[in-house]
Amino acid sequence: LWDEEDQFYYDMLHKENGDAESLKIRSMVGLIPLFAVEVLTPELLEKLPIFKRRVEWVLKNRPDLASLVSSWYNPGKGETRLLSTLRGHRMKMILKRMFDEKEFLSDYGVRSLSKYHKEHPYKFKHDGGTIQVDYTPAEATGDMFGGNSNWRGPIWFPMNYLILDSLEKFHSYYGKDFKVEFPTESGKLMNLQEAAEGVAERLLALFVPGANKKIPMYGEYKKFQEDSLFNKNHLFFEYFDGDSGKGLGANHQTGWTGLISKIIRHLHEDLE
Repeated sequence: LWDEEDQFYYDMLHKENGDAESLKIRSMVGLIPLFAVEVLTPELLEKLPIFKRRVEWVLKNRPDLASLVSSWYNPGKGETRLLSTLRGHRMKMILKRMFDEKEFLSDYGVRSLSKYHKEHPYKFKHDGGTIQVDYTPAEATGDMFGGNSNWRGPIWFPMNYLILDSLEKFHSYYGKDFKVEFPTESGKLMNLQEAAEGVAERLLALFVPGANKKIPMYGEYKKFQEDSLFNKNHLFFEYFDGDSGKGLGANHQTGWTGLISKIIRHLHEDLE
């Protein structure tokens, strides 16, 4: 699924005649390979001898598979081992797009679809017609996915939380000397832990008054912006506008947007 030309992962459509076509949509699909990562300490591996043997068997006997994953034999920080679907180069290329404010990185977290598609909608010709994917940062403009629900641009907490978790795991392997540009093209270099904190701070910005004294997720709702009985007792929206941060969908989605409490606690611990 890796596209060498674009340096990104895409969905692949397999047709009835046996042909396959890459669907070049810059979506959360291309970021998800970041989630398949675990860092194993020497102590943990000693407790898992069968697992260790099986990993080493695959590396030795199935080089075709081993070449697709991280370099197991290169120890990282504290002699840790990296078990990931991404080697260093691919991870860097994905992060470059993810941290690009013209693509996935919003002022309020990571979008589910690149803003690139606002000016460059993806068009797929099928059966004499054209199917188009646009960047829609708020509610869905069609009923294909059930009406108001939308994965084509908004910010979703479950995916953002998994991004933070993955960045911290990669950091625990590569250490503080491994740095990336955050945001992309800003000239600011930071390690992956610091980059995770940068994303976390943007997620937190949804809930706190900005420079204009307004809370982004409440948009034009004056009652929620100004009434202390409301603006100090936050709702947990299902997802958020990828540009303005306005809360969308169900407004009591504590099942995943409540993760902001864990993010705040984690940020506080890191700052200490």
